[in-house]
Amino acid sequence: MPLALLALAVGAFGIGTTEFVIMGLLPEVAGDFGVSIPTAGLLVTGYALGVMFGAPLMTVLGTKVSRKRMLMVLMGLFIVGNLLSAVAPTFAVMLTGRVVASLAHGAFFGIGSVVAADLVAPDKKAGAIAMMFTGLTVANVVGVPLGTLVGQTVGWRFTFAVVAALGVVGLVGIARLVPEMPRTAGVHLRHELAAFKNAQVLLAMAMTVLGFGGVFAAITYIAPMMTHVAGFADGSVTWLLVLFGLGMVGGNLVGGRYADRALMPLLYVSLGALAVVLGLFTLTAHHKILAAVTVVLIGALGFATVPPLQKRVLDQAHGAPTLASAVNIGAFNLGNALSAWLGGMVISAGLGYTAPSWVGATLAAGALVLAVVSAALERRGGTAGRPGLLVAEGAGDGRRAAARH
Repeated sequence: MPLALLALAVGAFGIGTTEFVIMGLLPEVAGDFGVSIPTAGLLVTGYALGVMFGAPLMTVLGTKVSRKRMLMVLMGLFIVGNLLSAVAPTFAVMLTGRVVASLAHGAFFGIGSVVAADLVAPDKKAGAIAMMFTGLTVANVVGVPLGTLVGQTVGWRFTFAVVAALGVVGLVGIARLVPEMPRTAGVHLRHELAAFKNAQVLLAMAMTVLGFGGVFAAITYIAPMMTHVAGFADGSVTWLLVLFGLGMVGGNLVGGRYADRALMPLLYVSLGALAVVLGLFTLTAHHKILAAVTVVLIGALGFATVPPLQKRVLDQAHGAPTLASAVNIGAFNLGNALSAWLGGMVISAGLGYTAPSWVGATLAAGALVLAVVSAALERRGGTAGRPGLLVAEGAGDGRRAAARH
């Protein structure tokens, strides 16, 4: 694997840390600002919505610069957002800082996925994407637990200051290791937008929303669920997040390994199993050992879907994949926002801290249904099943026009 993938993984590590560390610190942040746990959950929802809207916005704004330079700009924005969160005097300012940092997230992973795929042979693209996302998953094994521990002992503000420092390391790594990769000649914004006329691209994004939303429905409220229901001590949340992160690392590697070989079967298995495990979590959450095992499985099954879903979008938007790739990262976070909001609603309705797991199971089951529909359309052999047809035609027109000049 090219060394440039390491730089992308370092940036992903910083972004993954800031995205997930807030879940272990919700009680501390809520207590400092005098808000309820569901209200503090808006820090998850706001970040996710920022990713969803920021992914296409930042990608479009970056169409005139090289992918490397845009990745550096995004890391700078990430640093500013986390510094703002670290010094926030009010909950509103804290939420603003989270949104600012989130604007970098979707475009970074979207553009980074395209860069990673372009660095390797065609039959290794999913593996390269998974390598970049390894930084995100390792963040859940190292960055998030350490950030949670630091936040619970020294203070959550210090955690976000450290995350900003991680962003500086990522920025330097990208500047030194990622090569300049000019954009494909003849491909313009209209070609990028044409990808969204492909039904398979839209179905893959819908699977992303529902599938990963299922994961976040349960994990957003893992701290109160494990302490109030399973009976873990507050300090144990750190180690539960380590287990979740280990599951994510394993699932990501498995997804990257098999997505190049059997993409749709992998989605069937992972989404179906995820729906079952999330449903069982409403029962296993009452027993410490079973709860810990379930947390690992949720992380593994959830992230096993990431490389195949991202690769499917790249395949279907072949020729002009950058915007579609970024929007799919936004789709992950739309699922996060939707599930965090729904989870907060069922808790506020008095259904208990395990109720969000039922929400997650329903969302994951919906993603499985969409996967079956997508495969059925593909078997018909229509336009929706032919990867990137509309986009490739548009890009080809652009290249032919450029050649004439």
